[in-house]
Amino acid sequence: MAGDGSQTRSFLYVADLVEGVLRMAASDSPGPINVGSQHEISVLELAETNRRLARSNSEITFIARPTDDPTMLRPDTTLARELFSWKPTMPFEDGLKRTIAWFREQLKMPREV
Repeated sequence: MAGDGSQTRSFLYVADLVEGVLRMAASDSPGPINVGSQHEISVLELAETNRRLARSNSEITFIARPTDDPTMLRPDTTLARELFSWKPTMPFEDGLKRTIAWFREQLKMPREV
C-alpha cells in the first residue's frame, strides 16, 4: 500500500457503473457526466475490509507514496442524479463480497482460505 493508507477513494460496483453509463447513453445530455460512488473510504480501510471479507491473513505492506497520488478521489455525481435519476444501489461491502466470490470462482479457489 502506498503511503500510510489515509488517502481516500470511492468504489462503485460494476452493475451500478453499467446502469449509469446506459442511462447516460440514453439521455440527450452531451456530457461529460460522472457516475461513481459518494461512499469514500481510506485505502487502508479498503485493504482491511478486503482482508476481513476474504478471510485472509495476508500482510498489508506499506511502500512510499508517489508524489502524484491524490489525497482524495470522489466524483461529483450531481448531474447523473439530476438528469437521469441515477445513483448507485450496491452497498460497498456487498459489492466487495460479490467481487471476492467472482475471483474465487475464476481462480477455482475454495470459499475460505
